Amino acid sequence: MSQLPTNNARAVQAPDANLYEYAVIRYVPRVEREEFVNIGLIMMCKRRRWLRCEIRINEERIRSLCPSADVALLRRQVALFGRRDVPEPGLPVEETYRWLTAAKSAILQTSASHPGLSAAPMDDTFARLLAELVE
Repeated sequence: MSQLPTNNARAVQAPDANLYEYAVIRYVPRVEREEFVNIGLIMMCKRRRWLRCEIRINEERIRSLCPSADVALLRRQVALFGRRDVPEPGLPVEETYRWLTAAKSAILQTSASHPGLSAAPMDDTFARLLAELVE
C-alpha cells in the first residue's frame, strides 16, 4: 500500500494527522519569459475547514528580476488572495482554494497544488512552508 507524500515522517503514523494542500503564489512580471518570484503561500485543509494565505513581497528580489516592476500595483492585485468572498461568499474552503489556485496566464500565478500530511498544528506547518518556499 502506498503512502501519501509527507514532509513529516511521523505524521504518517499519527491517526490525527491532517491532509493538506498548498500552492506557492508567484509574481511573473513578463509572462512570455516565464521567470517568477515566489511571493506567497496558500494552504487548505478540508478536514479542518482551514484556509490560509500569506503574501510576502520582497521588493528587492522583484526589482532584481524586473527593475520596472510596479510594486504598488502588485500589492493591490495580491489583495484578492486574502479575501474570503472570492469568487463568492460562503463557499467551502476547498472550493475557494481551487478557485484561487486555478491556472492563469497572468502576472500572478500559482504553482501546482501539492499535498502534504502533518500531525503538527496547521499554522505551524504553514509557517514552516512559508519560510522554506517564499522567504
